[in-house]
Amino acid sequence: MRVMIDATYAERSPFSGAGVYVERIVHALGRVEEVEVEPVVNPRSRPSAGSVTLQDLAGDHWWTTFQLPRLARRAGADVLHHPLPAFTRWTSRPQVVTVHDLAFQKLPQHFDRGFRRYARVSHRSAALAAQAVVCVSEATALDVRVLWGVAPERTVVALLGPGQEVPQLERQPRHFLYVGDDEPHKNLPVLLAAYAGYRGRAERPAELILAGAATGRGEGVRIEQRPTREQLAELYAGALALIHPSLHEGFGLTALEAMSLGVPVVASAIPALREICGGAALYADPRDPRAFTTAMIQLATQPRLRERLADHGARQAARFSWDACARAHVEAYELARGLTPRGR
Repeated sequence: MRVMIDATYAERSPFSGAGVYVERIVHALGRVEEVEVEPVVNPRSRPSAGSVTLQDLAGDHWWTTFQLPRLARRAGADVLHHPLPAFTRWTSRPQVVTVHDLAFQKLPQHFDRGFRRYARVSHRSAALAAQAVVCVSEATALDVRVLWGVAPERTVVALLGPGQEVPQLERQPRHFLYVGDDEPHKNLPVLLAAYAGYRGRAERPAELILAGAATGRGEGVRIEQRPTREQLAELYAGALALIHPSLHEGFGLTALEAMSLGVPVVASAIPALREICGGAALYADPRDPRAFTTAMIQLATQPRLRERLADHGARQAARFSWDACARAHVEAYELARGLTPRGR
């Protein structure tokens, strides 16, 4: 089976969760014997400046409407896969879309009105038109079914593997760590308030490092902009815990990444993070900084708690892999082609 995957987003925004997903699933599918993967990239795409512009949308429309069907026809693709919700009208080939989350619909106040309207119409219509919909978690699958009306028999849950390929180094815990950006639904104000509360109660407070595309101010807060994988490995190795305060997630790649490296996790008590972390994390109300402060104090002062969470987290993370994710994708491709997936 020949699958054409639109890998544009991995080029446009390689450090985002969706960008990491595209990169990792293309490699994982390349290890599946019965699948021949052909990733393609929109040559007009530009690196992301942090927001989607009208120029981006126009370029994406041109690419999806005209270029993708031509390339799929020339390649003799059996399936066309859109790793973000999109749909190509001028092709008879079966199509699969991936839905990562519906944050823009569940937390509309945190998104630009124009993008919100565009995504609500275009993403939903793409999911309804596609022959199969890949959801990255059961939490996202439930949202897709309830909010968009996608039939359960057309959805396939493909749990992701750990995020980036980060080397595991000897652990020397000395700071708290956040990995990600500062989009509103990532809830950084609550994290910064929680950390300030922790500093006010700790005798020798540890630093808080914001790694990735996030920024923030406060005593003891340090910024590490877009660290390399080697630098990220060092940050994880020195982490007392990863703090994941999001108001909404479709999966939680960095939480899984941290657990796979033996780093304790403090996570928001939201469905996707509970699904991914199970009993291997401390949970806090994402709207209550004091709950995160309490968890940070516990982890800073209780080495045995850190060890227990690290051991449990490593076992939990071992349940997830990109190879298993790739097999679920093959199930979606078979479903899109009208075949009976082997997993059903």
